[in-house]
Amino acid sequence: MHNIVQRKGQRGAVIVTVCLMLLFLLGFMGIALDLSRMFIVKTELQTAMDSCALAAAQELDGENTAITRARSAGMTAGNLNRVNLQSGTWDAQGQIVAGDITFRDQNFNPTTDPVVANYAECVHTQPAIRRWLLSALGAFSGDTTLYPATGNVWARAVATRGSSQTNCPIPLALRPKTPNAPAPNFGYSPGEWVTLLMGPGQATSGYIGWANLDGSNSAAETERELSDGACGTEVGDSLGTPGVQASVVDVWNARFGLYRNVGNPADERPDRTGYSYTTTNWPSGASAYNGPTPAGAHPTAANFVTKRDAYASCADSGTQMNGPNGCASIIGYSIGGGFNQIVPPGANVQGGHWQYGINRRIALVPVTNTYPGSVEDYACMLMLQPLSIPMQPSIQLEFLGRAGEPGSPCVTNGLPGGAAGPLVPMLVR
Repeated sequence: MHNIVQRKGQRGAVIVTVCLMLLFLLGFMGIALDLSRMFIVKTELQTAMDSCALAAAQELDGENTAITRARSAGMTAGNLNRVNLQSGTWDAQGQIVAGDITFRDQNFNPTTDPVVANYAECVHTQPAIRRWLLSALGAFSGDTTLYPATGNVWARAVATRGSSQTNCPIPLALRPKTPNAPAPNFGYSPGEWVTLLMGPGQATSGYIGWANLDGSNSAAETERELSDGACGTEVGDSLGTPGVQASVVDVWNARFGLYRNVGNPADERPDRTGYSYTTTNWPSGASAYNGPTPAGAHPTAANFVTKRDAYASCADSGTQMNGPNGCASIIGYSIGGGFNQIVPPGANVQGGHWQYGINRRIALVPVTNTYPGSVEDYACMLMLQPLSIPMQPSIQLEFLGRAGEPGSPCVTNGLPGGAAGPLVPMLVR
C-alpha cells in the first residue's frame, strides 16, 4: 500500500513539473514568435524609411519648393510600402506624416532652407505592434508589465544625391547640335526645345529619337525601357535603332497623367503635373521649365516648376480632354486613341498628381555623336508633349543642360559611387 501511495505521489509531482516546464517553454516560444514578428515589422518599416528618404532626396535640387516637394515625395513613396505584416492600411496610427521627414545641410546640420538642404532624413515609430503570446502570458500571470501586450518599432534612413556609376535613362538619344560639340551644352542653349520625334511628312529623324539602350531594335524593349527604366546603362553602352514605335504611347502618356480607360495611375505613375507645352499655349517655344510666361500664351499657362507645385493636370484645372480649357485645346491637337482619362489636379487630391505623382518628365537622355553608336554622355531634358494616335505633331523635349552638372534637376535611379555621372539618390545611413 505504501508503494502505491508513493507512486501516486511521484506521478503527481511529474505532472506539476511537466506543467511548469510547459509554461516555461511556452514563455520562450512566445518570446521567440513575438520577437520574430517585431523583427519582420522592423524590416518592413526600414524598407519604408529607405524609400521615403530616397524619394525625398531626389527632390533636393536647390529650388525654393524643394522641401515641399521632398516631403510629398517621401510620404508617397514610403507609404506605398506596407508595414505590420503587409497590412493594407498599416494601423490606425501607422503611416508616415510630414513631420517624420526632416532635412540637413551639407554639414549635416538641421535646416528648413530648401536652397541648402542636402540630406533628407525619414524617422518613424510604428506604435502598438501586437504581441500575441506574450500578451496571453501577461493575462495568465496577471503581470502585464513583464509581458506587455504591445510594443513599438522604430526605423530611420538618411539619403542624399551623388554621382552615379549606372543610370536609368529613357530610350531616346540626343545628337549634339553641331558634330562633336562638347559638354556641358553640346551646342544647345539651356531652355532650347529640341525635336526628337518627327511628325508625319517630316524627316525620318530629328536630332535622333528612339534608341534602345540594350542595343536592340525591339519595339517591346523600347516600351519596357520607357516604362521601367533602362537601369544599369553606362557610358559606352551600345544604342539600338528601333525607329518610331506606336507601342510606347501608353507608357509615354502615363507620365503626363493621360490614360485609356484601363489605365491606372497607381501602376503607371504620372509626373507631378501633366501640363504640356507646345507653341499653341507657349508661343516662345523655349524655357518652359522655369522661364517667364511669354506674350500670347494660353490664359492658364505658367512654367513647369509652377505647374508642378500646383499639381496641375494636362487640362490645368480639371479632367477634360476637350472643351475650352481641355487638354486638346491647351496643347493644340487631339490625343485620340481612347485617351480620355486624365489624372485630377490639385494638392491633397486622392487619385491625382498629388497622390501618385513622382519625377517622370525631367528625363535623362543619352548623348551620342553617331547613330547607331554608343552612349557618350547624358543630357537632362524636360518631356514637353504627350504622343497622339495617330502621331500628329513633332514631339519635343527641352534641353536643361548636362545631367552631371551640379544643380541639375535631373536625378536618375541607378548605382551610386561614380566620379562625375548624373546624380542619383543614395542612402548614407
